[in-house]
Amino acid sequence: MEAFSGFSSPCLKTPGFLRNTRKHGVGIIRASVAVEQQTEKTKVALIRIGTRGSPLALAQAYETRDKLMATHSELAEEGAIQIVIIKTTGDKILSQPLADIGGKGLFTKEIDEALINCEIDIAVHSMKDVPTYLPEKTILPCNLQREDVRDAFISLSAASVADLPAGSTVGTASLRRKSQLLHKYPSLNVLENFRGNVQTRLRKLNEGAVQATLLALAGLKRLNMTENVTSILSTDEMLPAVAQGAIGIACRSNDDKMANYIASLNHEETRLAVASERAFLETLDGSCRTPIAGYAYKDEDGNCIFKGLVASPDGTRVLETSRKGLYAHEDMVMMGKDAGKELLSRAGPGFFG
Repeated sequence: MEAFSGFSSPCLKTPGFLRNTRKHGVGIIRASVAVEQQTEKTKVALIRIGTRGSPLALAQAYETRDKLMATHSELAEEGAIQIVIIKTTGDKILSQPLADIGGKGLFTKEIDEALINCEIDIAVHSMKDVPTYLPEKTILPCNLQREDVRDAFISLSAASVADLPAGSTVGTASLRRKSQLLHKYPSLNVLENFRGNVQTRLRKLNEGAVQATLLALAGLKRLNMTENVTSILSTDEMLPAVAQGAIGIACRSNDDKMANYIASLNHEETRLAVASERAFLETLDGSCRTPIAGYAYKDEDGNCIFKGLVASPDGTRVLETSRKGLYAHEDMVMMGKDAGKELLSRAGPGFFG
């Protein structure tokens, strides 16, 4: 087969410097980044999608691929889109709670580096993993339509969180979930370092390591695993993480071709909500050590409702605020910032230490 013509990347390199097998159109990791070995019989991919290798991350990459194929006929050709799996720091260090590892971009840094180094053309991220400051030379012009933002309660022994007996252990790697849980149910125990992909956490639950766990409903829906859900927590019961349920697609800032491809997939209502929530997070300068939740959505009148929350990790202090305004970018970013400033002021010095 001949290579695709018209592949004009701002930094096209001679491929093949990393050898790997090809299986189902996915590059398998050999080093930090896997790239297809090119032969005369191999087509040059028009788009190389960089992603983490977890089943959920791959589901999100496949969703992106399928949308690109449906929108652009040249991308529907076999081999036009290649998926490249990249292992991130967060994937490599599983023995510690995320809060203890520290730093930002635990699940994005290596993917962003591959993008900047032209080893991939676009990067698919869970938006809640993306730091509020994007790396230089990259842009993120696209959010796919948001999935359900709520958290799911999963247990083999209780129908809801309220039904868990005092002293029950709930597993979660999220300080946001832990703090809100303990604030309402201080008699529960929380196993903090309950990490791993969705399948790993469900296995630990089945093995009896914990009596219950909380997972993002969005991930379970994308994996077609909602049969595991015991009950769904409303956003009043458990305010979601900033950008929960949203997928972001990034490219290099000088790559107009890729920017145009992914901009065609953008869901504007989602992009505006994510921008509002991330403005809130940026104002608070939140890290993995600070429980922060934020959610912006369109009400029945078409206005934006923003809800924000900060908490102490043990759940003894929870501060909440809300805003209402126009569903427009400038207004929504201002709402997020203003809500963040209010909670910073109310929390006082040392709260975010």
